[in-house]
Amino acid sequence: MDFKSFKEMLKRVFFIIFTAAVIACHAAPKPQPIVDGVTNVMPDQQQQLVIKEVVNLIESYNYKKVQVNDSISSLILDKYIKALDQGKNYFLASDIKEFEKYRYSLDDDFKNGDLSGPFYIYNVYAKRLNEYFTYSLAQIKNKYDFNQNDTYVYDREKMPWAVSTTALNDTWKKRVKYELVNLNLAGSAEAKNVETLTKRYQNLKSQIAKNNNQDVFQILMDAFTESIDPHTNYFVPARATEFNEEMSRSFEGIGARLQLENEVVKIAEIIPGGPAFKGKQLTAGDRVIAVAQGNEDFVDIVGWRLDATVSKIKGPKGTKVRLKVIPVGKEMSSKPVIIEMMREKVILEDQSAKKKVKTINSNGKDYKVGIISLPAFYADFKAANAGDKNYKSTTRDVRKLIDSLKNIDKVDAILMDLRGNGGGSLVEAISLTGLFIDKGPVVQVKDLRGKIEVDEDENTGVAWDGPFGVMVDRLSASASEIFAGAIQDYGRGIIMGSQTYGKGTVQSSIDLNKLVNPGMLQKIAGLVTRDKTLGTSPNATSAADINLGQINLTMAKFYRVAGSSTQHKGVMPDVVFPSVYPMDKIGEDTEPSALPWDVIPSSSFTAVANLSTVKAGLMKNSEQRVANSLDFKYLKEDIVELKKRDKEVSVPLNEAKLKAERDAQEAKSLARQNDLRALRGLPAIKKGEKVTKQDSFDFIEDESLKVMGDFMQQSGNYVMNLGTAAQKL
Repeated sequence: MDFKSFKEMLKRVFFIIFTAAVIACHAAPKPQPIVDGVTNVMPDQQQQLVIKEVVNLIESYNYKKVQVNDSISSLILDKYIKALDQGKNYFLASDIKEFEKYRYSLDDDFKNGDLSGPFYIYNVYAKRLNEYFTYSLAQIKNKYDFNQNDTYVYDREKMPWAVSTTALNDTWKKRVKYELVNLNLAGSAEAKNVETLTKRYQNLKSQIAKNNNQDVFQILMDAFTESIDPHTNYFVPARATEFNEEMSRSFEGIGARLQLENEVVKIAEIIPGGPAFKGKQLTAGDRVIAVAQGNEDFVDIVGWRLDATVSKIKGPKGTKVRLKVIPVGKEMSSKPVIIEMMREKVILEDQSAKKKVKTINSNGKDYKVGIISLPAFYADFKAANAGDKNYKSTTRDVRKLIDSLKNIDKVDAILMDLRGNGGGSLVEAISLTGLFIDKGPVVQVKDLRGKIEVDEDENTGVAWDGPFGVMVDRLSASASEIFAGAIQDYGRGIIMGSQTYGKGTVQSSIDLNKLVNPGMLQKIAGLVTRDKTLGTSPNATSAADINLGQINLTMAKFYRVAGSSTQHKGVMPDVVFPSVYPMDKIGEDTEPSALPWDVIPSSSFTAVANLSTVKAGLMKNSEQRVANSLDFKYLKEDIVELKKRDKEVSVPLNEAKLKAERDAQEAKSLARQNDLRALRGLPAIKKGEKVTKQDSFDFIEDESLKVMGDFMQQSGNYVMNLGTAAQKL
């Protein structure tokens, strides 16, 4: 949703808020109790300011118009504790009792910028974590009897909190035993298993020690915003960068994905098209031990947090970075290789729209169907605003794919695959819809003042006027639902799959820095510099160094052109398949703080076709195929099995019994695979043999193609009017 209408109001609000905040900031934060054995993590001045601003934003501009009060405070406390210890493996009952003093005070504390309570809770958590990791390390070398008929309760969520360290020690001892059983079943030698598990727990201890106040603040803010609604989110600076890169499908750097392994950063993947790909100097598996900016000295990064290393390697395009690398396959003691690269803008093509062509035979006639897979509704707004004519966007990419499918592949129909597409840019959802309909409304947006705005496709003409279908599933959300809903309301195509997620709220991304004038930021910088001078770092901080993060604030709701909200109910397909995902575990209707479903008046739009008669026939044919499909038979069995397993909370520690269970499961899975392979004329595979990508089969896609075949067979049963001319398909 466009944020311009609120910007001036927000600036005035923030000027008042920040003036008060800066004055208040001269007071020292409340002292916190020291947690033995682990260095306390403390909030900083910026976080104390941010929490106040977020409270004001939520109370003033969130669609739900909620007040941050005692009820919200209680929700925040429960969500925060659950986020830290959902399985009840760390906190004791005495800890939880002590935390009760914060239940109805967090609302007032946040309004005053006081974060001492949540940070104290985290420090107790870190202390407990360190204690149990230390205890577990001592248990690893014990001699265990793997023939005992004991069990490990891995899911303690519904159990009471442990009353003593001794009680939880037993849980952790059994966890160690369970992990050793797993390693035994993998076929490793006992000594090797002990070594592997020891390194694992040492790494866990090391990682918890690296957690900083940004990590804690993010967990807390997630608990806070989720107590308001599921989609209002605050992002600390690093998370904000990740979010915006995901939206733009691009970033500036060397073009490599990194992962942390035994305290060392490893190249997990080289991204096609980036500097690392073009230079061919790096390989997946290489380890980076030091980084230098340009011609500056190298900085050793072994033992660093992954995000800190990433921030060192990434940087503005056109700048140079040097890496010290231990090539894959060589010992860490080997002499490192120095690699020099110029950073570039890297386009994430693997996460962009893609096409393929499949042929479907329906009643003896072959049809070519172009399938466009769309993982998200993305747009590089930064590049677009800078005047880059080649900026990355969903609609631009899909238009090119449609041109190719029409003019080169000569397809008879197009199928848009939105499975797993969680949404993204509303602007892109509107413009993408415009590729398939002529001018007209696409979505209605109702803001927090009750004002309804109708967003339209204003471009005459269509990119594709032939038979069209859309695949959705339970993970299709937000912009995906706007697109699918508009196609359905206009009668422009057939929607197939399972009921969508039901995320019908609009978020505005607000960069908190942009709502504060430079003078205010400079005052904050001065306070931070003073704190540094009193602490361990004498370096001054300028206004440019202050980053207050970003909030995605729910400020409106989506409605389909026919007036129905996509909130809670999502989009119900015309042709329904069994859901691969558990409907009672995933979806907006499973979120306690979600907004309700409702309706508003229909917008003024003209459907291009009435497909009601056609849909009934398509559904009947599909139901018959699904009923006789071995793939769907196994899917339905899996759904039943998943519900059964969801109720389980423990696992046997008897190695023979556990092995028998897993062997039986593997045998069942292998038999299923071979049954399905036999149907497709593929040779059987043996235990442990990997299935090639070429042998994989998407039965949901296959059934969708058959629906499209039926759709084209019935093309004489309806007339589609795209505005310029009536077409009988």
